[in-house]
Amino acid sequence: MTSFNPPLPAAAPTRHPSWQRLQALAAQGQLHLRELLRADASSPSPNTGRSQRLQLQAAGLRLDARHQAVTPEVLDALLELAADCQVGTQAQALCRGEPVNSTEGRAVLHPALRAGAMPNPPWGAELAQRIESELGRFLAAAERLRSGHWLGHSGQRITDVVNLGIGGSDLGPRMAVAALESLACNAPVRVHFVSNPDAWALHRVLRPLDAARTVFIVQSKTFTTQETLTLAASARRWLHGHGLQTPAQQAPHLIAVTAAPAMAAQQGYRSDHTFGFWDWVGGRYSVWSAIGLPLAIAIGAQAFREFLRGGHAMDQHFWTADAAHNMPLLMALLGIWNRNFLHCPTHLLAPYPSRLDAFTRFVQQLDMESNGKSTHLNGDAAQVSTGPIVWGGLGIDGQHAYFQLLHQGCHRVPVDFIGVEQEDTPLPLAAEHHRVVLLNLRAQALALAVGRDRADTEAELRASGLSEPQVQALWPHRRFAGNVPNSTLWLPALTPHALGALVALYEHKVFCQAAIWGINAYDQWGVELGKTLAKAMEQGPAPA
Repeated sequence: MTSFNPPLPAAAPTRHPSWQRLQALAAQGQLHLRELLRADASSPSPNTGRSQRLQLQAAGLRLDARHQAVTPEVLDALLELAADCQVGTQAQALCRGEPVNSTEGRAVLHPALRAGAMPNPPWGAELAQRIESELGRFLAAAERLRSGHWLGHSGQRITDVVNLGIGGSDLGPRMAVAALESLACNAPVRVHFVSNPDAWALHRVLRPLDAARTVFIVQSKTFTTQETLTLAASARRWLHGHGLQTPAQQAPHLIAVTAAPAMAAQQGYRSDHTFGFWDWVGGRYSVWSAIGLPLAIAIGAQAFREFLRGGHAMDQHFWTADAAHNMPLLMALLGIWNRNFLHCPTHLLAPYPSRLDAFTRFVQQLDMESNGKSTHLNGDAAQVSTGPIVWGGLGIDGQHAYFQLLHQGCHRVPVDFIGVEQEDTPLPLAAEHHRVVLLNLRAQALALAVGRDRADTEAELRASGLSEPQVQALWPHRRFAGNVPNSTLWLPALTPHALGALVALYEHKVFCQAAIWGINAYDQWGVELGKTLAKAMEQGPAPA
């Protein structure tokens, strides 16, 4: 992507000829997906043209986007749009550590957290060393807990770790621990998560635990987050109620992760139990930092570094692949086409591995907190629709619930299916379970794309033995419009490396879309007003 070099954009993309060309292509209408797929299949060279352009591999992942409602002409115009909006230049600015978060005057350097011993890092050797030093600190703490060398006040081995955090301090590590359950389920320390300050959420987790064998990780970037501090105060009271009454007795049971270590120190957390990150790490991009400590405890330091390597592999692909073969950029451009030209206001994520149950919620925050904006970088009100509503969940469950709306409702909902090619569940019949899961994934992806027209529906009803009047009465209820754009992402297996690549892929996709829309993906002022009002309401009205 280094071929792009115009100045950074700041306003709406509608001024570009490529945007207008895309509008014209959308207005003239496109072939139904069943026609596009039929043409792909009948092509004398099926591995060239549209089909080839919509299948990419990167960092071990495979993208099959042949069920997207795009022609080669649309793809060409989308690539022109990316060039017009200088997506590559903006990506390089991010990589160099420039303050691309303009409203907060900050760099955005989460890729540096997963770069390892990258030669000549663009953010500088000094920062790379600081990152590696802090990574070494919290990974060492994770191994101490796993090995039994981190002891509670009474000298007992720690068996349970409870992560207290909300938003990015919860969703990333929670998702990753669940996704890598094949490793986490054998961990010598159980990892739990509490994000909601509702008392029952905390009670449910603490009820079976032994205080003498429990450590709390309190995660907050500023160490002022009301929900997290409420949970932390209750955790201290719970320790107190179980015989750990003094600060010295509680200290081995408390860990802080924050970008404000001085605030943690003021609240009594020991410096050697405090792990830090930097203000250029956004919460939704922070699982690569010390915020990932619960993940490191669950899967071990070596596997955590493999998770980082997977993310870095996707970074390298994103920064070096040409635009036409760049997986994050292609996913972003297909999303732009669906959102802005096919006018689809929502986007569904449908993972089929049950261990990715929390992945949709993670991407929901990543996407909607980043691109839920209505102001261009230059301060103008947005002239285009920006981030879609991201929703969904496990596809196999959705088939028996909201997939009805996808197939026959009034909304056109683009879908990302996510599948895993290799099964590793230690059950005798795991292969059969996996076959059924993948069969359903592929069937749903095809059904949404091609649907079933009137002629085929009538033929099927006649074949079932219905009379002609019955056929004519029922066919409108039994046909499927199809033409629902969808892509399938394939992971070779649910490993730390593959998960890291998957997370980084969506990070870069979100970035590319923000670059095209001319918005800032890295601030989140929308979460602030409610917090401010809550604090004001807590303090009560000012005295007259």
